[in-house]
Amino acid sequence: MRILLVEDEPDLGKAIDRTLKQEKYIVDWALDGSEAWEYLDSNWTQYNLAIFDWLLPGLSGLELLQKLRANNSVLPVLMLTAKDRMEDKVAGLDAGADDYLVKPFGMAELLARLRALQRRSPQIQPQQLQVGNLVLDCGNRTVRHLDRSGNSQIIALTNKEFQLLEYFMKHPNQIITTDQIRNQLWEASADTFSNVVAAQVRLLRRKLESVGGANLIETVHGVGYRMRN
Repeated sequence: MRILLVEDEPDLGKAIDRTLKQEKYIVDWALDGSEAWEYLDSNWTQYNLAIFDWLLPGLSGLELLQKLRANNSVLPVLMLTAKDRMEDKVAGLDAGADDYLVKPFGMAELLARLRALQRRSPQIQPQQLQVGNLVLDCGNRTVRHLDRSGNSQIIALTNKEFQLLEYFMKHPNQIITTDQIRNQLWEASADTFSNVVAAQVRLLRRKLESVGGANLIETVHGVGYRMRN
């Protein structure tokens, strides 16, 4: 699950960024509206949710939201603001915000609002994914391998391995490029080494092979990878 956070207050931004990452979200954090639009304009479909502060340098959160909706994006957006007048809330919602959170707020409430947006979003994905004998539960973040008798074995994965497998299982039989995987699983600001994707795929393969899931992920030489259904 990838989130675009747009917040210019360093302390608040760090706190939100840290909380989201603890909850296993992938977070791109922009400090102003213009930087945020660069993220969105390149490909907003890579994000599942967005959090916009109202008052930002460059483009305001409201202007950012208006540009997003003018481009027919349905990305769910939570607005953060110190403005608590009813007229301001109405203005934000009319501009296309999906929810509104007034500062100061608790991180527990922020996470609850995001979970609610995920449930309401037209982009919401199934809670369970199955490819072959693998069953991935997005809710409790577990992966099981089913044998021919219907018995299941839990596969212990790291957070990054889980994210990688989830991405593959959402796109079975499709060729996924190395760049697509890197852009989907790592923050835009992350300093990743050149073969980070290959290394992560190798680790995931070993764990799948340990339960009989050999050859599920094949290498498409010179392009990327494909998960066979």
